[in-house]
Amino acid sequence: MQFAHPKSDVYVPDGSDPAVALARTTHLCVIAHQDDIEINAYPAVADCYSRSDRFLTGVTVTNGSGSSRTGPFANHTDEQMQVVRAEEQREAARLGKYNLQIQLGYPSSDVKQPGHAGVQADLTAIFSACKPQVVYLHQPLDKHDTHVAVLLRCLDAIRTLPVEQRPIKVLGIEAWRGLDWLMDDEKIALDCSAHPELKLPIMQVFASQIAGGKRYDIAALGRRQANATFHTSHATDQFTEVAWAIDLTPLVQDDRLTVAEFALARINRLRDDVAARIAKFS
Repeated sequence: MQFAHPKSDVYVPDGSDPAVALARTTHLCVIAHQDDIEINAYPAVADCYSRSDRFLTGVTVTNGSGSSRTGPFANHTDEQMQVVRAEEQREAARLGKYNLQIQLGYPSSDVKQPGHAGVQADLTAIFSACKPQVVYLHQPLDKHDTHVAVLLRCLDAIRTLPVEQRPIKVLGIEAWRGLDWLMDDEKIALDCSAHPELKLPIMQVFASQIAGGKRYDIAALGRRQANATFHTSHATDQFTEVAWAIDLTPLVQDDRLTVAEFALARINRLRDDVAARIAKFS
């Protein structure tokens, strides 16, 4: 299995053939950075953990060179950070018993270029070589530029495939903008309660981030718990922890639907709901 960037990395924790591992994928998570899977798509990890019939393949598109760094990593160069973060992602794949972990190794600047030949070819190859039951991507309402760029490159790649070969279920996960504000019929609750022994360790593998000044481990658990409690005001909690997702499947089924139209329609529904509620009691 060959990818375009010389710093790409393909890792199969159980040592099997990478092409075979990719082909058996049932859950595919394609995101921007090392640790995005573990922080923002934990339900994908939990759904496949220690299962013999479910296989999680993780794909990180960028190289992690722009990471914030303080403490023991304060003096690391961009090159050193790339090495550290790549090994952290491998360790997370080992701990989480992933089927396959691919790191494409691109700088964010490449991913932000529409039509970048290497990025496009690699993503198209990945989506072409597996038939996952569900795909996890970033969501278009995120405020992180690289997250949105990776999402757009993924959609570009998927849309090059014949409709019958495209993923049947695609979810956008919350990260640098939560999705709790979506209308209730537009958001999907992903239960994060499974395997409590795994949740913190698999995030704390990324010491370069947590010790480097970003307590993603605490923040992620807090967000999930808050999502579960604030889901509904008039019922007891159904979950202890929830990650919100948005259904992106319409964007892979209909090439005429633009990402901007899709995203703005959700904002407009919120606007209308707020206006109607204020008017109702005025």
